[in-house]
Amino acid sequence: MQHLTAFLVVFTLALVVTLLLMPACAWLGIRLRIVAKAGGRRTTEADLRGVSKLGGVGLAVGFVLAVLAAQLLPVPRFDPNEVVRLTGLIAGTVFLTLFGVIDDKFDLKPLPQFIGQSIAAVIAIAFQIFIEYFNNPLSGQQTDPFPFIVTASLTFFWMLTMMNTVNFLDGLDGLAGGVAFIAGVVLFINSAFMLGQTSVSLLHLALMGASLGFVLYNFYPARIFMGSGAVTLGFMLGALAIIGGAKMAAILFVIALPLMDTAWQAFNRLQRGRSPFHGDRGHLHFRLLDLGFTQRQIVGAYYLFCTCFGILTLVVESQLFKLVSLVAMMALLALGFVLVARVQGRTERKTMTQESSV
Repeated sequence: MQHLTAFLVVFTLALVVTLLLMPACAWLGIRLRIVAKAGGRRTTEADLRGVSKLGGVGLAVGFVLAVLAAQLLPVPRFDPNEVVRLTGLIAGTVFLTLFGVIDDKFDLKPLPQFIGQSIAAVIAIAFQIFIEYFNNPLSGQQTDPFPFIVTASLTFFWMLTMMNTVNFLDGLDGLAGGVAFIAGVVLFINSAFMLGQTSVSLLHLALMGASLGFVLYNFYPARIFMGSGAVTLGFMLGALAIIGGAKMAAILFVIALPLMDTAWQAFNRLQRGRSPFHGDRGHLHFRLLDLGFTQRQIVGAYYLFCTCFGILTLVVESQLFKLVSLVAMMALLALGFVLVARVQGRTERKTMTQESSV
């Protein structure tokens, strides 16, 4: 009963604070002219309406306040470095939130964005949020701790990958926030009921409450956007997957679709001599939108996919079977990307032919 009360307090606080801040963030974004501008890859209805891009600020504040409140609750704590890691989690979140407001206001180029993300990743590593080992899927045993240079490099790559994956995912109303909520649920179940890490599970509840509070304002038709807060949300997910024991596998299953999409588009951009951090309409959700699917249909399909594979990582115990499933899923996704690209190419060629014949 004590744990249940703690769960309800943290989740409710994150949800309520975020909900209360959304109207203020919407007003402030319009007042400061930090709003969506239609053009380039942004062509949705909310882009045309010019909604505020400060939703990520409210989400971050709701998350941080709930995390701080969680530290006052009488629950078991087993990590002697928990306070240090929480400091890094909050410091990185606050830094990226402030940096994101500057980015949303002045539309920074990819290089300054990369520098900001790198600083956040270094903050995480400096406060012991890093990947020290893996669970070997072949033996089922935990590997020996890595040398620090390997640990720092892996963590840096992981954090940047998560930040950019969520950032690029944030292209349709309710998409990034909803996927983050699903990931939070999977992490919470894993920590609270499978590993008995009550104090860590409170952090995941903070993420769930803040994400849900944002999605209720961001789901189609969106009344507010996350803006560069999507990078902050990616930082939260990346850090929470590490804190309390490496749970990267769980996150990889949940975000396999957007992660593959990010890798696919980064490769395409590099082939064309462009920065992999420069957004375009090549992402799967934009391609599906251009093919005539509605935002709600696409977002609902993403929710279903992420939920199904999130459940898979919870019910499957064998690390080897998880690895095989993940590889098979990646292969199927790659095939799906190729098919969607071909269908879109045929549709575009048919449209051009019709227009030229008129």
